[in-house]
Amino acid sequence: QVQLVESGGGLVQPGGSLRLSCAASGSIFSINAMAWYRQAPGRQRELVADITSGGVTNYADSVKGRCTISRDTISRDNAKNTVYLQMNSLNSEDTAVYYCNVQYKFKYGSGTVWAWGQGTQVTVSS
Repeated sequence: QVQLVESGGGLVQPGGSLRLSCAASGSIFSINAMAWYRQAPGRQRELVADITSGGVTNYADSVKGRCTISRDTISRDNAKNTVYLQMNSLNSEDTAVYYCNVQYKFKYGSGTVWAWGQGTQVTVSS
């Protein structure tokens, strides 16, 4: 079983910045990708950014140039992987619950499992 612990959400004024963190631990053999999604009231959950095990990143058009996704991998044995989302120049359209996502294998040859964090609220308001 994999545990995802998110932190860093909160209230920020327009134009401000926030840094979200998500630490993944547990029965992880390998990680294919880590990502951040968000869901605003009345809207579907959408991808904000993701990063592959090789460090390739992908961003939603709405956050390109304003957000940076990165990750730390301490070691497989230590099994602690953390993904970050640095968000700058925030505006009201960024208000949403942000969810951490990890796509991993729990053993060699297994299929890919998607795990989700509990979500952290980001509110951009003056």
